[in-house]
Amino acid sequence: MGKLRQAGLVGAGLLGGVLISLQFSAIADKETRASLPIEELRTFAEVFNAIKSGYVEPVEDKKLITHAISGMLSNLDPHSSYLDADAFKDLQVGTQGEFGGIGIEVGMEDGLVKVVSPIEDTPAYRAGIKTGDLIFKIDDTLVKGLTLTEAVKRMRGKPKSQIRLSIVRKGEAKPINVTLTREVIKVQSVKSKLVEDGYGYLRITSFQENTGAAVVKHLNDLFRNGPLKGLVLDLRNDPGGLLNSAVGVSAAFLPPETLVTSTDGRAPDAKHRYSTSPSDYLRGSRDDYIRNLPPEARSVPMVVLVNGGSASASEIVAGALQDHKRAVVLGTTTFGKGSVQTVLPLPGNTAIKLTTARYYTPSGRSIQAKGIVPDIVVEESANGTSAERLREANLEHHLDNDKEGSTPAKEAPAKPAKPVAPAKPKGSVPKDDADEAAEMPSRELASKKDYQLNQALNLLKGMQIMKTAR
Repeated sequence: MGKLRQAGLVGAGLLGGVLISLQFSAIADKETRASLPIEELRTFAEVFNAIKSGYVEPVEDKKLITHAISGMLSNLDPHSSYLDADAFKDLQVGTQGEFGGIGIEVGMEDGLVKVVSPIEDTPAYRAGIKTGDLIFKIDDTLVKGLTLTEAVKRMRGKPKSQIRLSIVRKGEAKPINVTLTREVIKVQSVKSKLVEDGYGYLRITSFQENTGAAVVKHLNDLFRNGPLKGLVLDLRNDPGGLLNSAVGVSAAFLPPETLVTSTDGRAPDAKHRYSTSPSDYLRGSRDDYIRNLPPEARSVPMVVLVNGGSASASEIVAGALQDHKRAVVLGTTTFGKGSVQTVLPLPGNTAIKLTTARYYTPSGRSIQAKGIVPDIVVEESANGTSAERLREANLEHHLDNDKEGSTPAKEAPAKPAKPVAPAKPKGSVPKDDADEAAEMPSRELASKKDYQLNQALNLLKGMQIMKTAR
């Protein structure tokens, strides 16, 4: 199978990465400029003129220049890209958690649109579209021959309008046809639930502008009836978002002025240390939501759940809590996206998203193309299997890990850990048990069938027993 070449969103609004900000000065305001390569630009001009004068059909100048800029960026790394007016608007709106579409994060593989992840509570999610599905037809148009941008534009549309998708799914003999009704997607990035008496569950699906404040609100709800014995922070399948939101979420669980992450790049403004101080997680004159934090949140025993879909901002939070030994990280190795993107506006309401720095955990680890390796490895099902996932190291042109060099495109080995729960005896498994073991985590919030969550709760209960015994 071909590698996932490019990431994109179809009305998802989630950011598959870490964005420092959307409010940057235009490129024209930069004081320093690189010297231009005259000979190479002459070659570019010759190619441009050859197309203008000899191509079989007329091509607009703007289209040629736009494609040249797009190609220049997309060949740098998987996360640098040119944003036309629509894409730039989607990016801006997406950080606020409201946008239009069907609710899937997508990429391109072998000329088809591949579903990276359906977004919860969206038309795609409710229709049962799954990670790994390959879309080969959009309405009456075959995807083969379309760029990812062209395919995404065809899947967008006005709310209440319908779209037909034809899908190939692994394990299904025949194509699946799905009719969806587009709608305005409002993503609630934080959800919580008291799963058992004394044990809370907090899930973050993306890091938006208001995610930190929402985390504090949900923590107050969980602690309303008294202290908790344990808390599970679920970052599985969280593709990332805004850096300041990741710092704000970390501030809810770590002491004041504690280092969360650092960034390093070639430009002076790409070098920074982010700590749990208001100046690093707040923007403008907003109230400091951490002041409303229940004090027990910084001491409650914690387990952080991660998997191969946990990327960027979620990896920053998991890495910070792991390095400071604030929580036990449980699950499978994360995606491994350790780079930061800066959005630079251009004339015409367009922009470029440019990778400007790598980020590091508090101990100085780079997770680029490696990921956060859990303290305790627990697969997604009881029979020891997890869904096959693409990771940063699988993407073409991915940055190397500057601390360890190039990383193979496979999951990083995890250190041995004792099992959380007793393992079942080897041998044949009855059919009903085998079916249950092979079942992937339920879409229900804090489902009782969620194997990894159950192991996290077992671990917290074991920690509580040891605390009581002491």
